[in-house]
Amino acid sequence: MTFVLASNNEKKLIELREILSDLGLEVISQRQAGLRLEVEETGTTFEENAFLKAKGACDALGLPAIADDSGLEVAALGGAPGVFSARYGAENGVELSSAERNALLLRNTAKAEDRRARFVSAIACVFPDGTVLRARGEVYGELLRAPRGDGGFGYDPIFWLPELGKSMAELDPEEKNAISHRGRALREFRQKLIALREDGRGGKVE
Repeated sequence: MTFVLASNNEKKLIELREILSDLGLEVISQRQAGLRLEVEETGTTFEENAFLKAKGACDALGLPAIADDSGLEVAALGGAPGVFSARYGAENGVELSSAERNALLLRNTAKAEDRRARFVSAIACVFPDGTVLRARGEVYGELLRAPRGDGGFGYDPIFWLPELGKSMAELDPEEKNAISHRGRALREFRQKLIALREDGRGGKVE
């Protein structure tokens, strides 16, 4: 069975393939499927936006489609940037780079004593028959006052993990996959997919 990832993000594609590698499933990006689609993310939650993207790709290709919507929620900002994490600080359709978004977020929280933050990942998988699988992963930490580490991407350099004594950007790939919000969501999704197949859809997974 072939699944399409409703994204062209190579890192997300690699993560998804690794999680599903032993299930005999092929996962391709929407570009590899010949699809050029930019779904308007009008949802107010990560779950809503993940569903919109997955459904758009599924409807266009007639294949099971998987989408992830993720971001950072900062307590001192009332949960912002949240679903606008990738577009934080954008003006007139011009988006900031990751480094610029991090710098803006740190400026906006410079006086905040409450540094609590969490990464959230919501996954939706939409099948042509209308079946929908959902999964969610979270990781809690603190907002740093300056970037640390040069690994990862996005807000990783300013997200501190007290229990590990490292920023998310200081983790090696294996460490990150073990504790990251997307890794947790993908593992939950994998279990739900196995259960679905054992119920008779797509064949039983050995």
